[in-house]
Amino acid sequence: MKKRLSSYYLNRIIGMKSVFLVMVILVLSNHSLLAQATAEPAAPKPAVEEKWYDTFKIRGYLQIRYNRLLETNEDLKCEQCDKSWGENGGIFIRRARIIFSGQISKQVYFYVQPDFASSVSSTSLNFTQLRDAYMDLGIDKENEFRIRVGQSKVPFGFANLQSSQNRLPLDRDDALNSAFSNERDMGAFFYWAPTKKRKLLANLVKAGLKGSGDYGVFAFGVFNGQTANKPDLNNELHMVGRLSYPIELGNQIMEASVQGYTGKFVLAKDQISAGVKTTKDKIYTDQRVAGSFILYPKPFGIQAEYNIGEGPEFNKATDSIESKDLYGGYVILSYLTKVGNHILIPFVRYQYYNGGKKHELDARSYEVEETEIGLEWQPVPQFEFVAMYTISKRKFEDAALRDNYQEGSLLRLQAQINF
Repeated sequence: MKKRLSSYYLNRIIGMKSVFLVMVILVLSNHSLLAQATAEPAAPKPAVEEKWYDTFKIRGYLQIRYNRLLETNEDLKCEQCDKSWGENGGIFIRRARIIFSGQISKQVYFYVQPDFASSVSSTSLNFTQLRDAYMDLGIDKENEFRIRVGQSKVPFGFANLQSSQNRLPLDRDDALNSAFSNERDMGAFFYWAPTKKRKLLANLVKAGLKGSGDYGVFAFGVFNGQTANKPDLNNELHMVGRLSYPIELGNQIMEASVQGYTGKFVLAKDQISAGVKTTKDKIYTDQRVAGSFILYPKPFGIQAEYNIGEGPEFNKATDSIESKDLYGGYVILSYLTKVGNHILIPFVRYQYYNGGKKHELDARSYEVEETEIGLEWQPVPQFEFVAMYTISKRKFEDAALRDNYQEGSLLRLQAQINF
């Protein structure tokens, strides 16, 4: 009996201790929760200030070419296009470019692009040369109005503004590209475009639709007029203006442009052969107007441009350089399709140009008729391969090249990496 009572009281004591323990734990827990509830909130972490160099971007591309397959005439050349055409041309680095850019504040942007594969001549290759070095200043908070100062592309011609990284044919057309060697000059340019149009112009490049980039809906500017990396040789600036408007029609996107420039071009002494006659001051009228129409490849594409104007041109009949009329243009038909993850773009371009090339020796006289049939293959976004068969008729004359007519065809290949 005593054992039963002892056991009974022992169990009661243990049970009471357990209840007491649970109550203590609950009180302590409530106290902790109450303390947390009444405590001051933790101070927020200070925001990390963005440095001006945090917006820097580095990108670029590399192009390797070979132009000698199925070649029928080794004397067929194109100095403006590709200095590895024709005799002694081998595997060739066409471009090796690295682009540095950054939106260093909401309204200030910079862009610098050197090329490490510039060709001084057909025997002097892979020199480093500055292509772009400019700053953009946004006038309004949305940067719809911008002023660009420095060496940059002159807003004349869709193909001139289109990056070689995006273009289908391996070289620009003779007709509009003869306006500006390397498409650039030192100048100051005003650009305007609504935010919506700026986004559309940028997306045309990002989406792989071979856009020209954002050069505004309206552009106006002044520039030296002697082409890139050359000093001004007179006290008169060239002027340029461009109006271009992209529109979306259902699934299709079209863009139409009109542009023109005017000024006086000075022939440098090293551009003139001995005995060739020029004006007394070597100054010539240099002006053009052009129209452009682009139907972006979704999937069928059309790109066409034509220009007329006046500029210096060699005249073999008088052994002199004269101001003469010039004209010409091109049309490109393309079709963008996908096979699995691979992008294929077959294309054909026809071009014609009759006129001088002011940046070549003696403002060389040209008559060009050319057809190119090509295919661009993109297995991955970082790599492109182009095969292009060129059928060309070229007549080009200066003091040493008289009645120089070359006709032929060749298969051209290019491998390009984008990074």
